[in-house]
Amino acid sequence: MRKRIVSMWFPRLPSDRVLRARATNTANDNRPFVLTHHEKGTDRIYCLNPAAEAQGLHRGMGFSDARAYCPDLQSQPADIAADTRFLQMLARWSKRYCPWVGLDGRDGLMLNIAGSAHLFGGESAMLDDMRHRLVRAGLQGHVAAADTRGAAWALTHYGRAAHEDIGALPVAALRLDAKTDTALQRLGLRKISDLFALPRAAIARRFGPEVMLRLDQVMGAQEEAITPLREAPHYGVRLTLPDPVGLSADVMAGTERLLTRLCEKLKERDMGARQLQLTLRRVDQGAQQVELRLAAPMRDAARILPLFERGIHAADAGYGIDQMRLEATQVEPLLNAQASNTPAERRDGLEDLITRLGNRIGLDNIRRFLPADSHIPERSFQIAPAAYSAPEGPWISARPRPLRLFPPEPIAATGPELPMKFRWRRMAFTTGRSTGPERIAPEWWLPDRAWQSGVRDYWHIETREGRRLWLFYTPQNPAWFVHGEFP
Repeated sequence: MRKRIVSMWFPRLPSDRVLRARATNTANDNRPFVLTHHEKGTDRIYCLNPAAEAQGLHRGMGFSDARAYCPDLQSQPADIAADTRFLQMLARWSKRYCPWVGLDGRDGLMLNIAGSAHLFGGESAMLDDMRHRLVRAGLQGHVAAADTRGAAWALTHYGRAAHEDIGALPVAALRLDAKTDTALQRLGLRKISDLFALPRAAIARRFGPEVMLRLDQVMGAQEEAITPLREAPHYGVRLTLPDPVGLSADVMAGTERLLTRLCEKLKERDMGARQLQLTLRRVDQGAQQVELRLAAPMRDAARILPLFERGIHAADAGYGIDQMRLEATQVEPLLNAQASNTPAERRDGLEDLITRLGNRIGLDNIRRFLPADSHIPERSFQIAPAAYSAPEGPWISARPRPLRLFPPEPIAATGPELPMKFRWRRMAFTTGRSTGPERIAPEWWLPDRAWQSGVRDYWHIETREGRRLWLFYTPQNPAWFVHGEFP
């Protein structure tokens, strides 16, 4: 079977992706637009549309210079990760033409259409269909087919016609670096055909083996494989019911069967579900969705099933449910659990409780305190979502810290000595026992307006009225404050 390779090149993939997603009217579609990327201490043009290129702008140009040339220029920061995801989506779409599709850099695809062109009426009809669909999708794409991957790439990037002679293309079409390309052109070797008459050994000695390797790949003397895009594993199961059901108990029974099958899939790949979506299709073609976000990656059907109960009871079965679909929309690696000092029942119970509460008020709203590496009281802890953080060990502190911290509140006291009597919050207190002072200096490398007064001398006092307070004195700006209270 004759091997045929199709190259798809999207020269404006990032800008086309953004412009397709923007809800702009027809009047603004032709306005100059660029994507910017911060490089070498300045913002530069990463990609641009034809209207911006017509204004004399180009890739790599400084954004400030571009604004000077084109005052009405529209811009947006580039998102390279989103561009990669979009290219992978195009690769999945391209599998409508053949099953063997691979990525070609950041803006291209390679398709091995051997044996599949006849399904579309021939190779020419297939390429025309590709171009038509890309134009309809709002994407600028160059499509060409050849016997080798290198030749197909050369035609899409430098060819002016689909069946142009490879030898007439410039030497840059061999996918050479800019330095080698410039050196070849200085010697008068501007076309690929100019290399055919030269001795191979002389070219290799002068420019290295890469030039001959690329030439052999274009002409087919050197095989160049296409690495197909690996399919992402899909974690979804479906259950079609012979008769519609409407009772919550029946739906829970079906969910249990789906969970058992799904958890087996997750276990095979050492993954755990973080987010599950149960879709209940009704006989009237309507659908109800029950979403469950878990506080930790799980694949235990017995633990997950009760967490679905509240959502299933709230679902509207209508005239009956005839199909159920369960999908793990977000997964994380979950290896075999190792031995831990925390009992498994206690740890699992806490995660289940966080899941139940989180599906009512939001997982991000359930937080825990974690220790932070700082001697400043306000920075000695951090608050993190409990579902996305692990509890730390015991908090280690050289001196006790109050359980309650609040912004420093001044008290009616004067002098550097610890006051025996003072007033705070309109109440009078008498100092009974005291421990201190503990001097804490501000972190000079982190600006903090609250610590502009300089060092602080902290005292832990027990008042005769029963309150245990944390006081401090600022020598550089004499004053006394209450910063916290012990239980």
